[in-house]
Amino acid sequence: MNEDIATLLARSEELYERYGVPLEREHLGKFVAIAEDGRTLLGDSLNDVADRVVEKLGLGSFVFKIGERAVGRIR
Repeated sequence: MNEDIATLLARSEELYERYGVPLEREHLGKFVAIAEDGRTLLGDSLNDVADRVVEKLGLGSFVFKIGERAVGRIR
């Protein structure tokens, strides 16, 4: 695996474990963007989060569906 991809995946896992897992109880199935500094942005759909993430959190945030391990990054 490419080192950059491995690093990216490891960082996304760290952020989700720290900031996403605590949201699972109350927000399962929603979407969350998590910035490198831990700020979060919740939404009902991927589009809802994607439309607001750059303005609210800036570039480089990771987007997850809460409760599932699918990940994307806003560049």
